[in-house]
Amino acid sequence: MQPLIDNARLFGQRPEEFAKLAEGQSPQVLFITCSDSRVVPALITGARPGELFELRTAGNIVPPYTSAHPTSEACTIEYAVQVLGVRDIVVCGHSHCGAVGALVRGDDLNAVPAVRDWLTHATPRPAGEQQDPAVAEGVQGHVLTQLLRLRSYPCIEKKLGDGQLALHAWFYEVHTGAVRAHDPQTDAFTAL
Repeated sequence: MQPLIDNARLFGQRPEEFAKLAEGQSPQVLFITCSDSRVVPALITGARPGELFELRTAGNIVPPYTSAHPTSEACTIEYAVQVLGVRDIVVCGHSHCGAVGALVRGDDLNAVPAVRDWLTHATPRPAGEQQDPAVAEGVQGHVLTQLLRLRSYPCIEKKLGDGQLALHAWFYEVHTGAVRAHDPQTDAFTAL
């Protein structure tokens, strides 16, 4: 913890670098990814403060939309699209994902009931090779499912219909740093 504290102390000693951020934000991209500590959106994309609006959830899950019981995730998505006017949404899964791996393997998650219940939003259960530690196939299928789920959000559906929004599915390999994007024409994840 101490190295993080030391950096935080030094970080605020360059106020001139951050003064413009007080004027507001206008990110062009909503980046939805896993809360896994090995996935760092700004590092992956090279984004500077104010350039990415981030939503991080266990397993990069986009829960079903319901106006009766809005979730924090739905609020973040709606705010990004309706208020900030993002033009692109990236759903980025990653290799070696513990959440998707647990689903692919059918792990018993009764010891972590909140995790177990959260992962029910991943339906249908991702398929994939149970012995693959990278769970690449499972994660890639899961990312596409989350993209489909996004399409059911009213604000997304409208912006897509108006041609004001584009959705992207990415797969990040934590062990190589490679990023692959889904190509709808070939239905494959290929290098960016």
